Formats: sequence, structure tokens, C-alpha cells
Amino acid sequence: MIQKLHSLLEESFQEMVAIRRYLHMHPEVSFKETKTAAYIAEFYRQLGIEVRTGVGGNGVVARISGAKPGLTVALRADFDALPIQDEKDVPYKSTVPGVMHACGHDGHTSALLILAKTMHGLREELEGDYVFIHQHAEEYAPGGAKPMIEDGCLDGVDAIFGTHLWATVPTGQIMYRFGPIMAAADRFQILIQGRGGHGAQPHKTKDAIVAASQLVLELQQVVSRRVSPVDPAVVTVASFVAENAFNIIADKAKLIGTVRTFKEDVRDFIESEIEKVIKGICLSSDCSYEYTYTRGYPAVVPHDEETKHVIECASTVSEVTSIEEMDPDMGGEDFAYYLQNVKGTFFFTGAKAQGVEVIYPHHHPKFDFDEKAMLIAAKTLGTAAITYQTKQTDSKVPVNK
Repeated sequence: MIQKLHSLLEESFQEMVAIRRYLHMHPEVSFKETKTAAYIAEFYRQLGIEVRTGVGGNGVVARISGAKPGLTVALRADFDALPIQDEKDVPYKSTVPGVMHACGHDGHTSALLILAKTMHGLREELEGDYVFIHQHAEEYAPGGAKPMIEDGCLDGVDAIFGTHLWATVPTGQIMYRFGPIMAAADRFQILIQGRGGHGAQPHKTKDAIVAASQLVLELQQVVSRRVSPVDPAVVTVASFVAENAFNIIADKAKLIGTVRTFKEDVRDFIESEIEKVIKGICLSSDCSYEYTYTRGYPAVVPHDEETKHVIECASTVSEVTSIEEMDPDMGGEDFAYYLQNVKGTFFFTGAKAQGVEVIYPHHHPKFDFDEKAMLIAAKTLGTAAITYQTKQTDSKVPVNK
């Protein structure tokens, strides 16, 4: 069965590429992916596959039932793009100004669509049910996963598997992790309110820029001097805005940044410590402040049993050259919410672009990936879903002593 699945996926690889390139040319940003969602739904309808649209927003969920009873396994792909101008010189360059697929979500979607089509053709030989979750708005919190779950996309699901094409890792490499694999991703905004005035008379002002500058420096010590070195964490100030004329001292300055953590207690601690630092700086500079801390996605924590299962499945894929445990990544992913509700795992599929001099990272205007990685992702996900049925059944068989 698995070799048959792999062979059929290989035969459909060019269709997979064609879908990916179409999606790449017609990207839509988070929460506005109406045409992409319609395209996905129509793909399933043309095959006669049960599909539900408008799930938690723009989400699409399809379902395939095997001829034999079994578990319900879900597979997920995201399909939103980013507000970035595509600067690649390729035939499938984005046709939408200022919007591009710069993270591989077009590849995730293409791989899952062709996998679903292939498994639909094998449904008379399959056990159990398979749910194909096409998720909108992964890139921008609050994301699409949580509302899709609230709208029932995981109802009756026993396990879920997902992957991310990773363009900085060689094609053929599968990367997994036991324990947290991606961080909780939070956002903060700080407004320092001072009192403006003439640049030649600073003694008559409360300089918001000076206070905010001190704050930026002091925030660097939250992690380095207040969080245990064995607990990975990041506090980054990404935006500092205090526009004024050359001879005017600013009355206010706004800082925006992100916090990345793996443990909830560290997350709570940093949120409160940031405010302590703000209070201290504002007290010494006689300024006031507004502080907003917004919780983003929680940490992605795969389940050990399902991670071991993916490792075994990846070893059966001929194109896989290595399977390695990775270090935790400080990026965020709302796949975390699925894993908080059902058993499952999340892994990375190497997709380093071939034949180019420079490899551009995710979210870069010239981002691209090796399309062969989509086939590897589809084979690994399909193998994991199908063999999970047998593995779970076998594990429940009593051993005679």
C-alpha cells in the first residue's frame, strides 16, 4: 500500500508543481484568502470529495473515508501569504503587487491537495477516516487554527500531523524534535509619554526619546540577567517611532517588539518584568506610559509517540537522505493549538533551493524553495497517516503471556 501511494504521488508530481506555481502567482494575505479558499474547495468538489468551507473564517476542511473501519487522522496545511513584494526573477513570480508566498505555504497546500487526491483514489484499500485541514491565517495572530478548532475541524480526530517546508535545510532532510520545537510568539507595544519642547531647551521638556532609548537598552537585560540561562527566551524591540522636526524634542515614542519563550512560567515572568523596567525608566525620567502585551501562539510541543512514528515513516521515503533531531526554533506556529487538543507531531522538511547562488531565508522578497521537497512532504505525511491506523490497532492487541 505505501509503495503504491509513493508511486502514485510521483506520477502526480508535475500536477503538484503546477498547483504550487498557480498559488504562488495568486497569493492572498492572512484573513483575506477568499479566492485561495475557493480554489481549494473547488479542487475537492471536482473529485467528489466531501468538503466544508468557511470553517472558522476562510478555512477549508475535506474528508475521505476508507472502506474499512479505523481511526480518524488529520493532516494540515496553511495557505496564507505575506505582505512582501516578490523580487524573484521566475516565470511563476507573484502577480499581486506587495504580496507573495514567502514562507512555503503554497507548497504545503499543493502537497496536501495531491496527497488527498491520491488517497481518495485508494480509499477502497484504506482504513479509517482522513481529515484534510486547509488553514487560513497562520502568519498573523490570532491565526486561523484556533477558530477552525472552535468550528469543529478536530471533532472526532484521533491524531494530527503537519510539516513545514524549510528552505535553509537541504532537500532530503527531515528534522524533528522531542519536546518543544517552536516557541510561543507574543507581541508588546509601549508608548512613552513625555513633554515635548524646543531642542535648544531640553531642561523644559521630558524627553520621550531619551527615556525610550534607555528602555531599549534595559530590556536587553531581561533575558540576559533575569531569566535562567537554561531557559531559551528572546526579547526583541523591532520598531522605534518618534518622528519630529530636527529642532523639536519628542513628547512621545512608541516601541513595538516580540517575546519568544518555551515555558509558560518564563512567558509570564517576562511579561511582568518588562512592565517593571518600564515603570523604573518612566519614574526616573518623569514620563508616563501605556503598555500592551498580546499573547500570540503558544509553544509547539509535539507528542513523543507520534514523533517516533514520523521518524519511522520518513525512513521509508526513498528521497529522504537524513533524519535528524533539530534544536528548538524561536519562530512561532499556530499548529500548537492542534497539539493542545489531540495527539500529533510537527516536523520540518528540507527544501533548500537548487541551482542558485544565494539561499534566501523565509519571509525574504527573493524566497523560494526546491519543489521536490513537496513530494517528500506528501509521501511522509501520507505514510504517517495511513500506517498510524495499523500501528494503533496493533498496539491495542493484548500480548499472550
